Amino acid sequence: MIFRQLFDEETWTYTYLIADDKTREAIIIDPVNTQIEFYIRLLNEHKFRLKYSLETHVHADHVTAGGLLRQRAGAETAVSELCGAECADIQIQDGEVFRFGGNEQINVIATPGHTPGSTSFLWRDRLFTGDSLFIDGCGRSDFQGGDPEALYDSITQRLFTLPDDTLVYPGHDYNGHWVSNVAQERKTNSRLAGRSREEFIDIMNGLDLPAPKLIEQSVPANRSCGLPDGERHDAITRSSNIETGEYHQDTVSAAVGVTTQSLVNQAKANIIEVDVTTAKQRVSAGNYVILDVREPSEYEAGALPAAVNVPRGTLEFKLPTTGEFADKSASILVYCRTGGRAALAARSMQQLGYSNVQSLAGGYEAWTKE
Repeated sequence: MIFRQLFDEETWTYTYLIADDKTREAIIIDPVNTQIEFYIRLLNEHKFRLKYSLETHVHADHVTAGGLLRQRAGAETAVSELCGAECADIQIQDGEVFRFGGNEQINVIATPGHTPGSTSFLWRDRLFTGDSLFIDGCGRSDFQGGDPEALYDSITQRLFTLPDDTLVYPGHDYNGHWVSNVAQERKTNSRLAGRSREEFIDIMNGLDLPAPKLIEQSVPANRSCGLPDGERHDAITRSSNIETGEYHQDTVSAAVGVTTQSLVNQAKANIIEVDVTTAKQRVSAGNYVILDVREPSEYEAGALPAAVNVPRGTLEFKLPTTGEFADKSASILVYCRTGGRAALAARSMQQLGYSNVQSLAGGYEAWTKE
């Protein structure tokens, strides 16, 4: 087997390449878009065939190269189903296994806390922790749906229970470290070693760090697989077309992910949909806060009265927490073009604590036809 730890100096990001030297099949973890030409040269020089591009989470400090690697190397992109990256080929779930090469496999360990969809990957004795666990530290939990309680539980109950000699490869390092192991982090990590859950939460809540300088560009871009603006629209259109069956996405295998359509179906099973007639009556009576989760170009072409536009891909990051959205018990009507993105958005809002969210059945198309 071939293993390479790659480093992007501008964003202090580690990327990992693992390849089978017999089959030449490879996977990459957390690629950075500015390094795309280097990755392509590396793949060509070694005659590697890139099977998967895996993300530990939707990053706030750099833009992924996942979408570009799909276009140029044929890799299938994969990110947690909780990240809102609907253009990814595979929506990762906890406990899944990615198989590549002869008999190699990467096990998925959900480690929420830095973000709800943060994921770690275990290959042989090597653990790729993204921003969940650093060498002598951990990722922050004060934005993008972060939760210090969940982060503490993820690290102590999932990562620190692995064998002592499991190697820890983080998503970033700012102090010149390359690798650690579980025993060392359990015993010496300055944020975790010897600290109670309450002490850790107090530390994380008191960090008072500035926002990552690229967060407003990186998060929306990464929810579209890091594609450039023009191609990003195509990816979003492809995702929204799933709602009406205009685009067919094959499942990779029973053990490696679910389609966006299945995620829509799961979301609809947990939310309330209202028909157009009922929605129009309630809108006329002023009973709804209205949220349009389509893209800005769709919104500008026509929208429901007084609707606030927050695209699905940026919802958790951009949703206002003041004004109409400050009251998490308010009646909120979410809609998109035909209902799929709205169902996913409504489910996400439930997870953010909104207790009275409904989705418009059939979306804006049904509204205009009524």
